[in-house]
Amino acid sequence: MSSSVAEKLAKKSSRRPTSAKQVRLKLVYIDFWSTVKLSFLAGICLAIIAIVGTFLVWTVLDRTGIFDQVNSLFKDISGAGGTDLKAILGLGQVMGFSLVVGVLDIIVITALGAVFALLYNLSVKITGGLLVGFTNS
Repeated sequence: MSSSVAEKLAKKSSRRPTSAKQVRLKLVYIDFWSTVKLSFLAGICLAIIAIVGTFLVWTVLDRTGIFDQVNSLFKDISGAGGTDLKAILGLGQVMGFSLVVGVLDIIVITALGAVFALLYNLSVKITGGLLVGFTNS
C-alpha cells in the first residue's frame, strides 16, 4: 500500500522540528553600484506610475467636465477677456510637465540611493553594522 505525495507532505508538516536554527549576520557593506542600479530602477518605476497616474487623473477630470466648470468660474472671476484655462491645462502641457517631473524623479531617487549607500558604508565604521537575525522554522 503506497501513500500519495499529499499524505507524505501532511506527515512531514505535522512533525515538529527539534530545534530551530538561528543565524545572526552583520550587514557591514552595501555595494555602491548595486544600490545605484536598484535605486535607478525604483526611480523609473515611480516615474512611470506618476506619468500614468497624471494621465488618468487628467482624463477623469476632463471627461467629468470639471475643467469646463473651473474654466467658466475663472472667466467669471477674471472678467470677460480672461485666459482660457483649457489652453494652459491641456493634455500636452500636463503630460509634458509630468514627463519633466518623472525625469527629475529618476535623477533624484538615483542620487539618494547613492548617497544612502555612501552614508551607510561610512557609518558602519562607527557603528559596526546592522545585526540581522534569521531563523529556520
